[in-house]
Amino acid sequence: MSDTGTGTETGARPAGVAAAPPLLPAPGPEPEGLLSPGVAPGTSSGEAPRLGSFLARAAAGTAVLTVVAAVLGLVRDQAIARYFGASDASDAFLIAWTVPEMAATLLIEDGMALLLVPAFSLALTRRAAAGEAPGSDPVRDLVATTLPRLFLLLAGGAALLIAGAPWVVGVLAPGLADPRLAVDCTRLTSVTVLTFGITGYFSAALRAHRSFLPPAGVYVAYNLGIIGMTLALHAVWGVRAAAVGVAVGSVLMILTQLPVFLRLVPLARPRLPRFGRPGRRAARAARTAPPLGFAVLAPVVLFVVSRQSQVLVERFLASTLPAGAISHLNYAQKVAQMPMVLSLMICTVTFPVVAQAMAAGDREKARLRVERDLGLAGTVVLLGTAVVLGYAPQIIEVLFQRGAFDAADTASTAQVMRVYALGLLGHCLVGALSRPFFSSGRPTWFPAFAMGTGLLVTMGAGYALTYRFGVDGIATANAIGISTTALLLLMGLGTRVVPIRTRAVALSLGRLTGASLVAGVAGWACAPLVPDPVLSLAAGCLLVPSAFFLTGLALRSPEVVSLLALTRRRFLDGR
Repeated sequence: MSDTGTGTETGARPAGVAAAPPLLPAPGPEPEGLLSPGVAPGTSSGEAPRLGSFLARAAAGTAVLTVVAAVLGLVRDQAIARYFGASDASDAFLIAWTVPEMAATLLIEDGMALLLVPAFSLALTRRAAAGEAPGSDPVRDLVATTLPRLFLLLAGGAALLIAGAPWVVGVLAPGLADPRLAVDCTRLTSVTVLTFGITGYFSAALRAHRSFLPPAGVYVAYNLGIIGMTLALHAVWGVRAAAVGVAVGSVLMILTQLPVFLRLVPLARPRLPRFGRPGRRAARAARTAPPLGFAVLAPVVLFVVSRQSQVLVERFLASTLPAGAISHLNYAQKVAQMPMVLSLMICTVTFPVVAQAMAAGDREKARLRVERDLGLAGTVVLLGTAVVLGYAPQIIEVLFQRGAFDAADTASTAQVMRVYALGLLGHCLVGALSRPFFSSGRPTWFPAFAMGTGLLVTMGAGYALTYRFGVDGIATANAIGISTTALLLLMGLGTRVVPIRTRAVALSLGRLTGASLVAGVAGWACAPLVPDPVLSLAAGCLLVPSAFFLTGLALRSPEVVSLLALTRRRFLDGR
């Protein structure tokens, strides 16, 4: 459930240690490489390599901390599975977990970032335009205008959720025989509406300053809070201990970023000379605050709520199935979406670059950046899809089959996981394509329209398939709905925001999909040949990537060819 980023500031010191640079690196295409589409004429040769090197370091750091957070997320899920299995108690917690899942998507991963990264980028640009002239700081003005109001709004929302928890549970899972436990857990997790909002605000501000390490650490802190509370209090409070852990972990998320936020983002008004007056550029920057009105806010909120409503539809439908259905869906989804989370780390790092390029009117740079991001993200997620398709039973058995989670739970979860995998490319593309739509900071309703259409498809397919196929039908509906949204976003991006070459991108993703299917089938056929699940999975980690890249070469996939060429070149350079 995370979309985290990490990395380093430009220079030798890590993010969170160096002070904020006075202005962002000037917009300009990056050097040729996995994260860089090429250097345009007129770009400083020294400046572009520095930016490209920064993006590569940030992406590498993001990958490391994303994996750490994902591993801790698995440990968290293992603890819940061990103590509560797939039961009424785990279903009650997962219903309550809908609140932080919605809040994370709206306030950390998508909504807050889509709104505030462009806003802070524009404020930083205006600060740079004002130079050293004394006067109002656009960044400080943005914080003073938005943060107090946001705090009051989120605190009120959390209070309403706590008071209305019985109604919320009744809407989310009307089929529960006894909703009291779910209501208690929902009241405990409702605090995340406030804490996640502050976390997301800090994350957006720091990413706009190109400080990626503290935002990447938030899910590490969050999962540690849940794990610690679950291990310490499960014998006393039961599954409520995990809900307490959600609240504690969300507070740790704020504390992880607070020191760096206070260092990088100015909160105090600078002292002016006694008889000094601000320069004309500074005064002009002070009079123009980045737009964050209803016209910009409403499309983002509607898009994000519609996206997360996919989970609400799943749990609503699953609540009518036998006990444990919601848990099987949750475990399958969390593991299956790990490749998608890893793939989106690229877009998390490059989103400020796209936003800055759009603010500067450099559409060609934005196009090159977005096309490269789509290819790289597609490569990562489709390779992960092949592993999931081939080795889902072994993955679930190794991760979860112990304690109250038995072999029958493993079989059911693995089957659902394979179905979910069919929609992973769609989930990845929705996350990658939505960012460019909102990168300019201007109102755009098309993403909300596309997401709403996909949600309607999910609901219709879910009602049609759940009665006959159970949880497999719910997972199938999810894959169909999110793929519909991805297709609409891909078709609409080039004509509305960034002029990407839609046909070329679709052809590239089609080749990668073919390679993924071949590798997945190879893994599916070979996995049962090794009885031990750990050894079988280890063999699959060699077999599936080999089949994926060999098939990609045969299909002449540009991403696979360039990746292997880069690996070969660096290997030869290192000899």
